[in-house]
This record gives sequence, C-alpha cells and structure tokens, in this order.
Amino acid sequence: MAGEGIIEGETGAQRLMGYVLDVGQGDGRARCHLTVGPEHTNRHGMLHGGIVATILDNAMGATGSLTRDPGGRHPFLTISLNTQYLGPAREGEALVATGRITGGGRKILFIEGELRATADDRLVATATGVFKPVSQPQKEGAA
Repeated sequence: MAGEGIIEGETGAQRLMGYVLDVGQGDGRARCHLTVGPEHTNRHGMLHGGIVATILDNAMGATGSLTRDPGGRHPFLTISLNTQYLGPAREGEALVATGRITGGGRKILFIEGELRATADDRLVATATGVFKPVSQPQKEGAA
C-alpha cells in the first residue's frame, strides 16, 4: 500500500506491529490498516485488545493531526481513550480503523474511532478520546 498520504514504518510501534497509516483521503479522517497476523493474537487466537486500542488510538490521533498538517504528521497527545470491544477479529482478517472529530477547539479535540473488518464491514470495536496538539517550537527566522 504505497502512494500519496501513506505513512509506513515511521514509528517504532508502527514497525513493530506492521500497520499502515493513510492520511491522504482528503476527508479529514485518518485510517489505520492492519492485517491480523499470528503476532497480533492473544492466547485465544483472536486479535489482542491492546492492539485494537493502539490501532484506534493511531487513527484518531492522526485524524487530529490532519487539522494542523495536511500531511498528518503534527504530533498529538492522547489525553484519554475509552475503547469498546464489540466482536473478535481473527488471523488473516484485514482491518481498518478510522477517526472522526466530534468536537473541541484549538487546544483539545474530541475524536471517535471505529475498527472494522474490511471484508464484511463488521464492526470490531469503537473508541472515544480526547487529544491535544503538541506545541512545536518556532523555526528560526519564522514570524
């Protein structure tokens, strides 16, 4: 999955888990893609809940980033994240987590996320969170 707006291998977590971030759809929503492998499963052979939360957190934070940077790379901090697990995902399934801003302003954003199995559009999990942009130092010579 290469192309405009695709971010791969940017962070340690992304390299470790193998997810791909898509910030190039032009609708202000980031998407995080993962195909469930054996390294993502729990002792029951299902997608581990911590990975579900991580994928949702990533899509939601990147959605916040799109409000500051069209390339989706402005850093955001997760203030809170509540995850609701609705159904299992199994090895081999392709998943996509999508973020959507529901409120907030300049200093704090409220963002919802959902994780779906792409083959049948089955809802696997949802999340709500509060996110804060990280202040970036001004570059020398910038007004």
